Amino acid sequence: MNREKIDFRVLVRGSNDVASAVAHRLFGAGYGVVIHDDLKPTTTRRKMAFTDALYDGEAMLEGILAKKIDSLSSLRISLISHEYIPILTNDFYRLLEKLRPQVIVDARMRKHTKPSRQIHLAPLTIGLGPNFSAGVNVRVAIETLRGDDLGKLITQGATSRLTGEPVSIAGHARDRYVYAPSGGKFSTSHTIGDEVVLGQEIANIDSTPLFAPIAGVIRGITRDDIPVVLHTKVIEIDPRGENAQITGIGERPARIAEGVLIALQRWEKDADLITVSKAK
Repeated sequence: MNREKIDFRVLVRGSNDVASAVAHRLFGAGYGVVIHDDLKPTTTRRKMAFTDALYDGEAMLEGILAKKIDSLSSLRISLISHEYIPILTNDFYRLLEKLRPQVIVDARMRKHTKPSRQIHLAPLTIGLGPNFSAGVNVRVAIETLRGDDLGKLITQGATSRLTGEPVSIAGHARDRYVYAPSGGKFSTSHTIGDEVVLGQEIANIDSTPLFAPIAGVIRGITRDDIPVVLHTKVIEIDPRGENAQITGIGERPARIAEGVLIALQRWEKDADLITVSKAK
C-alpha cells in the first residue's frame, strides 16, 4: 500500500448509504479514511451502509470492513494498518484536532438543513447535496440530484435545490417511504429483507403504529430502540420483491462517490503542481 496515500487523511461526515459509498471508494483507492457520525443515526438503508458498525462494532460493505473505535489514541494505528475504516462518534472538533485531515467530505445528506460553514476546517472541504455552495460553505460541491449532472463537480456556485419526487420504482415513488409522524422512540421487530403486505404494522414510534404503505420487501428501516424526530425517514419498501436491491452500493451513491474521488485527485494534483512550482 502506498504510504503517501495512507497519510492522506479524509474525514467523511455521515454513515448513510451515500457517505459509506464515498468512504468505500476512497479507502479502496488507498486513502486513509475515517467516518464520523452521530451517536445513534437513524439511517434506514443499513445493508447498503456502514452504519451498523456503530451498533454492532463492525460492518462489511462490498468487501471492505468498518470498525467502531472509541479511543482517539488508537486512530493512528487504525489508519496505518489500513485494514478497515475506523468509524467514531466522538466529539467532532476533538476528532478534527486529533486527525487534522487534508479533506473533509460532508456526506450527511441533510436535505432540509442549511449546512454550517466548513470551508475553513480543512485544506479541501467537499459538500454533497442541496444547500452547498462552492466557495461559500465548502471548497467543492458535488451534485446529488439524479440526472445527467449526478456526481458533477461544482467549483463555483450551488448545487441544485431539493425538488421533485424520489425515483420511481415499479410505479412507486414517495409512497414507498414512511416518515415519522411525531418524535419519539422508534421500535420494530422487523429487519431489512422482510416481506410485508400493504397496511401491515411494522413499527411504532412510542404508542403510534406505523404501517407498510405498499407491499414489497423492506429495503430500509431505522434500528430498533432509536429516538427519532418529526418527519425523519424511518421505513422504505421496495415493491420489486425478489428483485429488490437491499444490499451493496447503489448506482447513485457510486456515481456520487466517483465524483468525490475525482475532486480529491484534481485537488491533489493541483497541490502537487503548486509545490513543484515553488520548489523551482
